[in-house]
Amino acid sequence: MEYLKLPALSIQQGKTRRLYSLAVPGKQISKIASITRIKRRSNELTGYQRPEVSSHIKEIQRYIESSDPMIPNPVIIAFDKRVSFEPVGDDGNFGFLIIPVSEDDDFEKPGFIVDGQQRTAALREASIEDFTMPVSAFIAESDAEQREQFMLVNSTKPLPKTLLYELAPHTDSRLPSDLQQKKFPSKVLQVLNFEEGPLKGRIKTATNQVGKGQAEAMKGVIADNSILKLIDGSLRDGALHRFRDPNTGEGDVDQIVQTLNNFWTAVSEVFPEDWKLPPKKSRLLHGAGITALGSLMDEIDARFQSILGKEARSVNAVTPSFFFKDELESVQPYCCWSKGTWVLGKDSQGEDITRKWDEVQNLSGDINLLSDYLLRLYRKKPSGQRQLAI
Repeated sequence: MEYLKLPALSIQQGKTRRLYSLAVPGKQISKIASITRIKRRSNELTGYQRPEVSSHIKEIQRYIESSDPMIPNPVIIAFDKRVSFEPVGDDGNFGFLIIPVSEDDDFEKPGFIVDGQQRTAALREASIEDFTMPVSAFIAESDAEQREQFMLVNSTKPLPKTLLYELAPHTDSRLPSDLQQKKFPSKVLQVLNFEEGPLKGRIKTATNQVGKGQAEAMKGVIADNSILKLIDGSLRDGALHRFRDPNTGEGDVDQIVQTLNNFWTAVSEVFPEDWKLPPKKSRLLHGAGITALGSLMDEIDARFQSILGKEARSVNAVTPSFFFKDELESVQPYCCWSKGTWVLGKDSQGEDITRKWDEVQNLSGDINLLSDYLLRLYRKKPSGQRQLAI
């Protein structure tokens, strides 16, 4: 094994946190650190980067190849424990970072780029002999710590929310409040999306998007944020609330997922044609439809719980798919997901409030109108008489 020995300044930050500031020949960065891209292998999330943007890389490359370039912002690298710091002097703040390197194809590089992916790619491709880059580095305890630092570093930049949401459940420490709030709902979403069930592969995430040549209905087309809002709202005050741990904000994933799978199985059976269509051709799996149906799920579940005896309720029984299906059939004839016009109520002048099926937008006004309409229809239905087998 060969080692790269680079002068570095060691900076104490947290109680156990040290940051290393050093200068690295630009062409060497790609030899010691990988640009790992987020992907799934057997449903396990690996990596944490966003895809490279080729046009931006070309711009940086042209600048590096210009007559007098300067890039003051450091590349941030998370090293694993194979990297060590060798102090020099009494205070231990200056020394050398010892980094293993190898030309072997199967060598696993000790570093991962937390910030500076595109600069590193541009340096790798640039037609120059060398260009020294400032680097800030730290030695991470785990993959989770690398992901956390990546999210914290990029949380103020226009990083795709779908990427942050997918990463959130795979971190250990507390995240900024908006991401922390999505952490458990995103964990549930990923089970729905990557394990067996009616929503498997249907939710659009950073690792599950429609690609060229793929049928839209068979790949991720449902906005992840729509499902996250449904889960979060139901956990707060709906069908999923009773499975929630009030102390942690998390809950029983198995029962939560079973409830959601039972409901969406029923939706797929009551609206089979609309279920096959992407949001542009049907509002069933559109943001407005998802949210409105989420409200209806909570209402149907509440009716199911009211039918049960107190003893049955105490074991947190999951509402079965057949019950969701029987109840949904009462509103099915009045739905205009992919054709026709909704008559959603009356305005203050007594005029009909109407929306053509493709005019329904994922805006609070339309969502509230659609949700209220479906709930009014459903509440007119007498309580189900079918025998409940719990």
